[in-house]
Amino acid sequence: MFEKGIRPRRVAELVQAELSRLLISEFQDPASGLLTVTRVEMTPDLHSARVYLSVFGTADPGDLLARIEKGKGHIRRTLASRVKLKYNPKLFFALDPGPEHLERIDRMIEETKKHGH
Repeated sequence: MFEKGIRPRRVAELVQAELSRLLISEFQDPASGLLTVTRVEMTPDLHSARVYLSVFGTADPGDLLARIEKGKGHIRRTLASRVKLKYNPKLFFALDPGPEHLERIDRMIEETKKHGH
């Protein structure tokens, strides 16, 4: 469904940059941890965007994701005013498992070092 053509990739980069600014300014606070838009994937027709987020420094990243989902209409309207596209893409937010997985591996390596294995 999500393909990597030149145009979808360019639009994804533009959407990622604007969403990063928007989400950080409106949804990130000390209690919610550090929010990063890790990547955006566009459908070839540019009608939908899958937005991957990573959240560091909070026990419950799902809470921040729920707040973002609740504000999705506002996010789409703001994105449409900042990025001039023929279609305002539907946004699908998901937590990116990559950084979380890497953090868990780092912790396991540190534990191994401490115990001398």
